Amino acid sequence: MGVLARHTKRALQYGDAESGYTTDELFSSLHLPFNYSADWWIDLLMPTTPDCLYGRIMKFLTFFLLLPETLKRTRKSGKQLSKLPVCYEIVTLSLRKKMAAELYPASINTNLPNTNSTAVTAASKKTIVQVTQTVTTPTTTATQQNINNNNVETASWQSTHPTLRERNALMFNNELMADVHFVVGPPGASQKVPAHKYVLAVGSSVFGAMYMYSDEIELEADTVLATLYAAKKYIVPALAKACVTFLETSLEAKNACVLLSQSRLFEEPELTQRCWEVIDAQAELALRSEGFCEIDLQTLEIILKRETLNTREAVVFQAALDWAVAECKRQGLGPTSRNKRAVLGKALYLVRIPTMTLEEFANGAAQSDVLTLEETHDVFLWYTAANKPKLEFPLQKRKGLTPQRCHRFQSSAYRSNQWRYRGRCDSIQFAVDKRIFIAGLGLYGSSGGKAEYSVKIELKRQGVTLAQNLTKFVSDGSSNTFSVWFEHPVQVEQDTFYTVSAVLDGNELSYFGQEGMTEVQCGKVTFQFQCSSDSTNGTGVQGGQIPELVFYA
Repeated sequence: MGVLARHTKRALQYGDAESGYTTDELFSSLHLPFNYSADWWIDLLMPTTPDCLYGRIMKFLTFFLLLPETLKRTRKSGKQLSKLPVCYEIVTLSLRKKMAAELYPASINTNLPNTNSTAVTAASKKTIVQVTQTVTTPTTTATQQNINNNNVETASWQSTHPTLRERNALMFNNELMADVHFVVGPPGASQKVPAHKYVLAVGSSVFGAMYMYSDEIELEADTVLATLYAAKKYIVPALAKACVTFLETSLEAKNACVLLSQSRLFEEPELTQRCWEVIDAQAELALRSEGFCEIDLQTLEIILKRETLNTREAVVFQAALDWAVAECKRQGLGPTSRNKRAVLGKALYLVRIPTMTLEEFANGAAQSDVLTLEETHDVFLWYTAANKPKLEFPLQKRKGLTPQRCHRFQSSAYRSNQWRYRGRCDSIQFAVDKRIFIAGLGLYGSSGGKAEYSVKIELKRQGVTLAQNLTKFVSDGSSNTFSVWFEHPVQVEQDTFYTVSAVLDGNELSYFGQEGMTEVQCGKVTFQFQCSSDSTNGTGVQGGQIPELVFYA
């Protein structure tokens, strides 16, 4: 209102240069008291009397928009200025407490059939914008009532309004060709006002963001979070869902912590759960990522409290220090030990330092200078003394995740000439119906007593290596399986075939599986198996090596 009053004051002071009329002529045409001060006019625009009609401020604004055209047309016709038409009269306003302006309610039914309609709802305390569009046939109504000036326009209304300025102004508060409605006010006392998307969109970037021409959505990693913010703000659920789906499919350890922070902000519980699945299973990768250092303090505390983080506590402690260095930089502080401890605050005491090994503590936290001398001394005593001191750090080790095993054979056997290893590859393909994290493989060991094997394991997707590891295991001569692990768990997407391979090196013959199954139900996850062309040592669906897949879900 203050802005409108200032513009009104300026118009009254300087007249209209384009029309050629002086200020005296302007006031004469309006029949206004020229000798009144500008403050009087501001009071006129912002009265406190409760008996005025709502929404007349829009009429007042329309008058000043159309005034130059009216004055020019009158000068051309040679007519003397007289009082302007009733639709341009200046009227006083009544303002409700805590509201800038209210739109005058429609005096006729604004629910016209056969229109493309969008509804925008604004509540008094919380703005709610709903966009619903219906594609129907265009209206063929011959006349429409302008609810602003109560004039009935004929089908040839353009002929009576020769300029574009007049025609556009005529659309104000008019059901004619309206394709959006504002529902203003609290439930039970709302008012419905017609408008036009094109006019709103060209006049405001906010309204422009609300109206889309199609449901085709193209998202990019650099802009998807900003798009999700806009979709949430303007309540476009289809777009918001597309953004969340995009984020879920692109979710990985390096961005999981950042997306966790954003999912909490946007109140997207499904995305939050997906982030936790990645962070828990690939905790070391997630905590060592650059994205972890970008999260806010509250998200940091939530992660440090997490019971199911599947990593060593030394990794958690180092991640907290890395975050502290980044936070010091954001706050313009030097990364000193004192400043790092200050920005961490109580979050430092969420790290379960006593659950580290003595070696990890001595080589890491004890030399970080973030702990006080007293804290360092007490932790060393806690490790070694019978009478342990009281510590402020949590003492219980995190539970982490329990690995699950998918066993694909119904029985095992051994023979005098099988299963032999000469550097050849045992391989099998698998697919799952839910996202999981492959942590390692279960392999058969020696059938002739205790023996050691060297093994190279590998996971590939469409020929691309996702993970591999060279390790050793010792078997005890039983038909049990022996686990070998990838360095980090690997995310496996649903409905896609992956290939796991193992190349063993050992002199002893081993057990092998038989009666293999093409489909195995393991908890809530269904595995499907098929033969791999990479297998050169005889392993297939029906029998061979690689009896187990070890995974988190």
